[in-house]
Amino acid sequence: MDNLDAVLSELGIAPQMMAARGLRRHEEAVELEWVETIDHGKQFRLIPAAAQAWRDMKAGAANDGIALMLVSAHRSVARQVEIIREKLAAGRQIDEILTLVAPPGYSEHHTGRAIDIAIPEAPELEEEFELTEAFHWLVQHAGRFGFTLSYPRGNRDGYKYEPWHWCFQPTLAHG
Repeated sequence: MDNLDAVLSELGIAPQMMAARGLRRHEEAVELEWVETIDHGKQFRLIPAAAQAWRDMKAGAANDGIALMLVSAHRSVARQVEIIREKLAAGRQIDEILTLVAPPGYSEHHTGRAIDIAIPEAPELEEEFELTEAFHWLVQHAGRFGFTLSYPRGNRDGYKYEPWHWCFQPTLAHG
């Protein structure tokens, strides 16, 4: 998005806000591949290496009786803008929004390496995910596939705790 600084300003997101939290911009992925489609037709895409790592991790979990599913993967900068506009229109303040959602241009989802994970039997995108066998499996095994938990409690980026949000870091994979 060429006019990102203007869009951030329009949303009420000052450069000092990102600097104070130490946030850095993430380039939007160019080469993406389809990973899977869920029931209502939503398609998930990731960069090829992350897509393969997700497939391998999902299969590894399934072998251990854990059914992982995607609820989010690559998200464009434009979609991030829409999400924040929707929250502003609902009456939320930008400071609160930015504890829940990364500013456009600053989301790991833009990279095509970040995924939000859920399981069929639990609410999606809720902190209670940490109480599931799936989360405990991820804590023990996700690193083998190159995935790390991005936003643990008290994370330095200032986001609320997200036990469902994992990001592929290819240098960490140790199959």
